[in-house]
Amino acid sequence: MSHRRNILHVLQQFLTSRLPFLNLPGTGDGSSDDQNDVEQFYARQVQKNIAYQFIDTSHLILALKHRSYVYAQEQTGVLSNERLEFLGDAVLDLVVSDQIYKIYPKRREGRLTQLRSLLVNKSSLAQEARSIKLGKYLLLSESEARTGGRHRDSILADAYESIIGAMYLDGGIEPVRHFLERTLLANVEKHTKSDLWRNYKSALLEYTQGSGKGQPKYRVEAEIGPDHDKTFTVEVYITGISVGRGAGSSKKDAEQDAARDAAERLQLFFIE
Repeated sequence: MSHRRNILHVLQQFLTSRLPFLNLPGTGDGSSDDQNDVEQFYARQVQKNIAYQFIDTSHLILALKHRSYVYAQEQTGVLSNERLEFLGDAVLDLVVSDQIYKIYPKRREGRLTQLRSLLVNKSSLAQEARSIKLGKYLLLSESEARTGGRHRDSILADAYESIIGAMYLDGGIEPVRHFLERTLLANVEKHTKSDLWRNYKSALLEYTQGSGKGQPKYRVEAEIGPDHDKTFTVEVYITGISVGRGAGSSKKDAEQDAARDAAERLQLFFIE
């Protein structure tokens, strides 16, 4: 048994010396040298994926350190990526606000605020993090990684903001702007139109509930065409009063269109 353990130990040392990324953080009692090798390897991979070379890679490595990894190494929580997340959140808001302010010169403040929230919500940022394979290179504890931490929206979104914060510390606002223009902001108009289409009904519901008017009622007023090619017309009512009308190839689409019409009439969105 002792001989077998020795062989396994030698094999492990050989593999981790050749392929340090196999010794994943939190998967054993690895030495500080081993951990440093993993951190450096992860940093190199992330730099390739984001197309930005850090002047000081310690900023990036810190951005990859989830608090579970830090606590597992018996360090203080201040050495996790949470402070960078705090900074990155503010920088992200600034750059996105600046861009949509320039892209939509006729939009009102309320509409710009909504556009920004659509772009920087947790789901959107997690999607961006996945596009650069960020989850694969996060420094997590063994237990966090085992329970799906690399795929969790909240962890991915926070890490994405941490990367923004690290990039800002390393090179200032311009590298952040260039990175976001290539990624998050690349299809801003398409993205926001798509999200608005999905959110008209929810926005109308929030409005009616917030103003004590109950829930909007949707009623099919007409169905035209054969079964395979119908067009539905839907009217939406608030407190018994018609506030919007829409059409679509399904009841769901027609309801969304009616909600859009109502939202525009009620000025819930400030559409150009």
